[in-house]
Amino acid sequence: MEVVWKSIKFKYIFACILITFIISCLISIAPISIDECKCEITTQPSHYNNKQGNSDVKTYRKSEHRLAVLVPFRDRFEELLIFAPHMKKFLDKQTIDYHIFILNQVDRFRFNRASLINVGFLEISKAFDYIAIHDVDLLPVNDELSYSFPNKGPHHVSSPELHPRYHYPTFIGGILLIKRDHFIQVNGMSNKYWGWGLEDDEFYVRLKEAGLIVSRPQNISTGTHNTFKHIHDRNHRKRDMIKCYNQREVTRKRDRQTGLNNVSYKILGTIKMTIGDTSLTVLNISLMCDKLNTPWCECDKVVGSKDGKSKEKKKA
Repeated sequence: MEVVWKSIKFKYIFACILITFIISCLISIAPISIDECKCEITTQPSHYNNKQGNSDVKTYRKSEHRLAVLVPFRDRFEELLIFAPHMKKFLDKQTIDYHIFILNQVDRFRFNRASLINVGFLEISKAFDYIAIHDVDLLPVNDELSYSFPNKGPHHVSSPELHPRYHYPTFIGGILLIKRDHFIQVNGMSNKYWGWGLEDDEFYVRLKEAGLIVSRPQNISTGTHNTFKHIHDRNHRKRDMIKCYNQREVTRKRDRQTGLNNVSYKILGTIKMTIGDTSLTVLNISLMCDKLNTPWCECDKVVGSKDGKSKEKKKA
């Protein structure tokens, strides 16, 4: 009886081993379905243009050039709060590698837009091959306006045919694109323009003497009333248009003494900041004034003239 039991036990174990072997072979040769596989796949960003005009979509195509948007600035924070998100929304629709720099004048002297641009250029030019000289109160609203690399020569985005206020043919203010080599070629901008106005006109003469032809937008579907939004409130913040000493005479001439090579300044701080989802770099710039050459970096203002305008007064 014991012999019979051992024989049955052996056959049972052998049968189990055989069945297990057969099942293992079947599993190993059976195709595995991946229909139910829920895998997280990482892909590269799509290279596309935002043809639908969806401003929330970032264009990822790599640009060959890098744009530094240089914004001369002083005490215009409420305008900056509008400018920064607007420009990000506008420029993100174009295939441009850009960064916005706020050139914040922190010294006691009158505002000097041209010198701030010279300083901004000197501080960033090694990392960027073209700049946009950009007013903080002028916002482009027509997507046909291009901020692409101005290979042939300076490109005046806010042309006289499109700007809401200034329409004379030699006007190059507001928004001007210029590549690094051309800005160096003309020695940047004059440092003599303390207060508001005329530095753009002098810069135009520099470009013309250098043989650089300024291009402007062509075949734009909008005009002077709907290409840009001008957000400066003249009643809230008046322009510094005072002229003192011999400023009026000197600043009507081509400046051959000052420019990119001799702007005098100190950087008191560099601040990385974000407004909304817009990344900015703020350069706190303290300009130096040579009062022997430009004593009008500080002017006394006398009010009460018969025509209601400010008089000019020389300091003793």
